[in-house]
Amino acid sequence: MSGSGGNRPTRELHELGQSLWLDNITRTILADGTLRRYVDELDVTGLTSNPTIFDKAITGGDAYDEQIAASSASSPEELFFELALTDLRGAADLFAEAHRRSDGVDGWASVEVSPLLADDADATIEQARRLHEQGERDNLFVKIPGTQAGRQAIEESIFAGVPINVTLLFSTDHYLDSADAYMRGIERRIEAGLDPVVPSVASLFISRWDRAVAEQVPDELRNRLGIAVAKRTYRAYRSVLLSVRWQHLANQGARPQRLLWASTGTKDPDESDVLYVEALAAPQTINTMPDETLLAFADHGRVLDPLSADGEDAEEVLARFSAAGIDVSALAVQLQEEGKESFDASWKELLESISSERDRLAKA
Repeated sequence: MSGSGGNRPTRELHELGQSLWLDNITRTILADGTLRRYVDELDVTGLTSNPTIFDKAITGGDAYDEQIAASSASSPEELFFELALTDLRGAADLFAEAHRRSDGVDGWASVEVSPLLADDADATIEQARRLHEQGERDNLFVKIPGTQAGRQAIEESIFAGVPINVTLLFSTDHYLDSADAYMRGIERRIEAGLDPVVPSVASLFISRWDRAVAEQVPDELRNRLGIAVAKRTYRAYRSVLLSVRWQHLANQGARPQRLLWASTGTKDPDESDVLYVEALAAPQTINTMPDETLLAFADHGRVLDPLSADGEDAEEVLARFSAAGIDVSALAVQLQEEGKESFDASWKELLESISSERDRLAKA
């Protein structure tokens, strides 16, 4: 790991105003001190998770066997949430100091509602409420996908006081819809005389854009689409924070829904392994990344000029993709739908893995 000097890249990123989160959780990295070292030495102040990460963790060793064998959960899904929340409470406790120091802005872990509920707003709202209660930590986000049904669930959950990580956002329009749902929830809380502070982040997925078009564009455009979409969205984010609507809410004590860069591990082996971290340094944002990207950035990453609020060259680059035959708006819809289907498949695999593990341990 990188040394603990004052000018380490992860510290520079933090001082720029960007939070560094880990996109991983296993009981092993909690138990062996790895996550604690990331906090102490690499400035990690939060964490995200997803079904695939948990599936690999649960089937990759015996760390969960004791809890699985002892559980009286009535279904694989109930058992999964028991396992996940045990891990996430441990992570949330490691981030408690960052949460306290930032007055609740930073220091969060995230648990996901069942992706199978993505088109059922009422069921999503109920599960988000229940997970928030069962989590028993002030610094635990519930992840809800930013689909059409998800937006209704986001508004209602924010109104109910549940901190939400909006996931599966791929475009500026997706982000703006998420921000609108968040602000509607806050506006309703203010009208009802409730505390306007309900934390939220909006997670924009980056690398999947470049993977989707890798074989369709000339070499000079490879690995440039995700960053252009991010720059366009950052401009929209900064515009929201300057809007009359948001200023009215801020004047009554509300806090911004922070923009989070997700899916920032480089997928192209011919590209820099810290491409998206270096390109997307920006104040008032979060970058969540897998272990290998975090360690690569700590080893040889550079903190370059931060993104500017005007979106820089985003429109010019996006116009070049359009000229190359890429319909960015249609692709955003496709990527969100594919992301939803991928999460569904991962969730089903996860529940099957948990059933198999439970059966194996019962026979043993």
